[in-house]
Amino acid sequence: MNVPELTDGWFQHAEQHDGDQIVRRGRPKSAAPSVSISLRIPPDVLDRRKSSGPGWQTRMVASFKSHAPKSKHA
Repeated sequence: MNVPELTDGWFQHAEQHDGDQIVRRGRPKSAAPSVSISLRIPPDVLDRRKSSGPGWQTRMVASFKSHAPKSKHA
């Protein structure tokens, strides 16, 4: 049986455990995750958004939120 060499790379990719539970890395799951959709936007509008630099998607969502009708159930 071959035992892997315990290099720094091996430890970086190894699963971490807390008892019997695997400790997941990365961003925690959101209580209200975003929904992926397909949306057709004119190329010039998309180009202007993208040209505003990093974070353009977050700013676009903020714009959608600020222009969305208020919910009757809120």
